[in-house]
Amino acid sequence: MSSDETAAQRTVDADTLRHRALEAAKGAYRPYSGLGVGAAATAVPVGADGLAADGPVRVVTGCNVENASYGLTLCAECSLVSDLHRTGGGRLLEVVVVTHSGEPLAPCGRCRQLLHEHGGPDLLVHGARGPVRLAALL
Repeated sequence: MSSDETAAQRTVDADTLRHRALEAAKGAYRPYSGLGVGAAATAVPVGADGLAADGPVRVVTGCNVENASYGLTLCAECSLVSDLHRTGGGRLLEVVVVTHSGEPLAPCGRCRQLLHEHGGPDLLVHGARGPVRLAALL
């Protein structure tokens, strides 16, 4: 992780991300399980070299969207990555995932892979025990 990324991460604190994730969870489509999940992350632009580029840090969010066929349910992290690309792409730096009641959740295996592709091994994942690098979760 570059020093620029570290500085950029601190422009949006973890409490703000938790609040944004909780707000996203409230908008979840959850008629089957009743469990709303929200995700919020900081993102930065990426240069031609694939590294973080100068530009504004923004917050992207997502919520789960259930389907009667549980295997086709979209996780909040999938929705978050869609929001990342819908708003201009970039690289994820930090992510928070919570239930609609505010309890922290760890991303599932599929979502860990998705987050890795859009944030890399140094993506900070905030959980019940504090932040951990995605590489440690994989």
